[in-house]
Order: sequence, then C-alpha cells, then structure tokens
Amino acid sequence: MAVSRRRQVASDIGLSKQRVVVEAVRLADREGVDGLSMRRLAGELGAGAMSLYHYVANKEELLDAMIDVVFAEIELPPEDTDWQSAMRRRAVSARQVLARHPWAISLMESRTSPGPAHLRHREAVTACLRRAGFSVLMATHANWLLDVYVYGFALQAASLPFDTAGEFADMAEDVFLPQLPPEEFPYLNESAAALVAAGYDPAEEFFFGLDLVLAALEPLRGSA
Repeated sequence: MAVSRRRQVASDIGLSKQRVVVEAVRLADREGVDGLSMRRLAGELGAGAMSLYHYVANKEELLDAMIDVVFAEIELPPEDTDWQSAMRRRAVSARQVLARHPWAISLMESRTSPGPAHLRHREAVTACLRRAGFSVLMATHANWLLDVYVYGFALQAASLPFDTAGEFADMAEDVFLPQLPPEEFPYLNESAAALVAAGYDPAEEFFFGLDLVLAALEPLRGSA
C-alpha cells in the first residue's frame, strides 16, 4: 500500500489545473466530450484519478474550464474598425475555433458558471454592438442571431462528408451524380454538375450567409 501511494504521488508531480484542463481539451478534440471521464483523463495524464479533484471539483467544473479555453481562442471584435468588420472577424474566428473543437459547439451556451475568458468575450461583443448604436434589446437580438448562425454553420460543417472544393467535386462526381438521373431529378442533377464545373467551395457559404446577416442587422442600429 505504501509503495502504491508513493508511485501515485510521484506520478502526480507537475500537475496543475491548467495542465488538467489542456489535456481534457486535447482528449475531447480527439474523441469527443462523451468519451471524457475523470478516470480516462487521469490515465492520459499518468496520474491518480483522485488527484484530479484537487484541481477541479467535478466534471461540470472541468467542462466550464474547457469551454473557457475555447472562448479564449476566439478573437475579440476589434475596437478600431466599423462594427460589421469587427463582428465579421469575430465570427470567422469563432468558426475556425469550433472547427478545431467541434465537441464544444453544443456546450458554448449551456454553461451556468462562465469563466473569465467567456465573460470577457461576451462583454466585448456587447460593447461592440452598443457602441455601434444598437439599443440594449437590438444588441441582444443581434448577438443571438450571429451566435445561432455561427454555431449552426459549425455544427453542419462538422457533419459534412467533405471540407474542400476538391473533396466536394469528388463526392459529387462519384456519389451524388450517379444517384441523380437527369430524367428523374433534373434540377438536382443540373445543380451538382454546374457546381463541380464552377469549382464550388462549400466553405464560402459561411461568408455568403454571414454577410447577409450583417447587412440585415445594419438598418436596426438606432432602433428602439
């Protein structure tokens, strides 16, 4: 028993809350958050399972800290530009971060104990919209709409069987078009063939939709 205890203590040397959270994020990136457990995380760290509770009280606290890491990676809307450019940069950054951490998409708005990076992010977004002339209510509407768009796109993109224009073209030619005989599905067949010929890149859809959302919000500045 004493030998086992000494080994556990030795294996726990070098642990910190930051290291525990960073390793949890890495594990979730590889296997998804459903595969995350305190015991599994301890194994990845080479530590005793009970030792992790010195740094996080439970899995919920761990998830709060992991989501705060994700928010810390998202670029804050810059203050030295117009509101649309600022929110566009923030949205593009959020999309890139969520592509790295797809497990976080469904958790971004579910945490009831937001960390400091999370709160700084929310403050910066709200400040950008309020300084642009949106009322409190309209800034809230705009924030919701932009988040729903970014999270929804990230969720859809995470489930697509292609990422690039080349992968889309291969999928369309090898999988989609053979299932779309023109006599039965004339419009779908036409669309698939035309998109392949045009070098269609599905990633550009994000910018198309984002610009529409930002343009639709512009007239609401100054609205009561």
